[in-house]
Amino acid sequence: MTTARGSITDVVGIAVGHAQRVDPDVVVATPDVPGSGWATGVTVVTVPEGSVAAIDVRGGGPGTRETDLLDPSNSVQTVHAIVLTGGSAYGLAAADGVMLALEERGVGLSMDGRGGVVPIVPAAVVFDLPVGWWRDRPDAAMGRAALLAAGGDVARGSVGAGAGARAGVLKGGVGTASTTVDLGDGVHVTVGAVMVANPVGDVVDPRTGLPWDAAPDELRLHELTTPTATDIDALRDLRSKATVLNTTIGVVATDARLDPATTRRIAIAAHDGLAHAIRPVHSPLDGDTVFAVATGAVELPDDPRVPSGMSPTVGALARLGAAAADVTRRAIVDAVVSATGVADIPAYRDALPSAFDG
Repeated sequence: MTTARGSITDVVGIAVGHAQRVDPDVVVATPDVPGSGWATGVTVVTVPEGSVAAIDVRGGGPGTRETDLLDPSNSVQTVHAIVLTGGSAYGLAAADGVMLALEERGVGLSMDGRGGVVPIVPAAVVFDLPVGWWRDRPDAAMGRAALLAAGGDVARGSVGAGAGARAGVLKGGVGTASTTVDLGDGVHVTVGAVMVANPVGDVVDPRTGLPWDAAPDELRLHELTTPTATDIDALRDLRSKATVLNTTIGVVATDARLDPATTRRIAIAAHDGLAHAIRPVHSPLDGDTVFAVATGAVELPDDPRVPSGMSPTVGALARLGAAAADVTRRAIVDAVVSATGVADIPAYRDALPSAFDG
């Protein structure tokens, strides 16, 4: 777990909490050996009241809960928390604990006029069941613990829903990043992402040993340099241990004021970040899912160059979409670079130690 500059919690009102259990003697399941021990967890993102939320799913094998209501044509288009969890479909039980804890706080849609509320808590899962014993997976208690831990300091690496994650042949994890977009006339919008990197594809280019498309300043941020040829060859040799059942999930947030349809455009654009960070991506066996949240604190400026008949803020929206893709890609890289090894799944630092020699 490391700390880098930029986090989804730079969007005011967003908080993130993790809960996880990783046993020191955890064993990864193989066709010949059953797994044992714990290596999984939950990450919860809480949002300010009145935030608009949306979702875009691109993987062929998603595991989700309460996501249909985020269609812009449906009635409820806000959320109170978003759950990212390990445990495959079993891990969706973590959302029960989050809902009950929010209910205790009186947070949710008011339904009966007497204090009764229904918290809206969508969830998405990653497949990490073979990392440890199949039945050691997140439950409602772990979901509650993640919610109670929510705050502004976001832990990175092999934590929360990334505790048992894999990224191709390397250890995956949780990463986060943010940026500020200057829209002119004194209007600045923050865009941030938190991602659980657990893809079938690689986040590291096997030819160079460095993350795909990483700019020099990003490499400097993570203190990375080109690894030795020996380390790159060793990385290629790990390919035989790759898994075929994975998923990358996450949340992109902005303080812009958006409606449900334009919030979904942010989720759609964020998937470009997955495509830049992971190769291959959106496979039939991935469940790649991105939630988007707009807190509504900043009004977007009109652009006089926009043709008549279009929304005058469409130019600003395009720039926010580009920012969403960028922070999503950087958060995925952050997850893999920050991860620590679990069982026999090597972390990036383990597999390519010379990348940190600079």
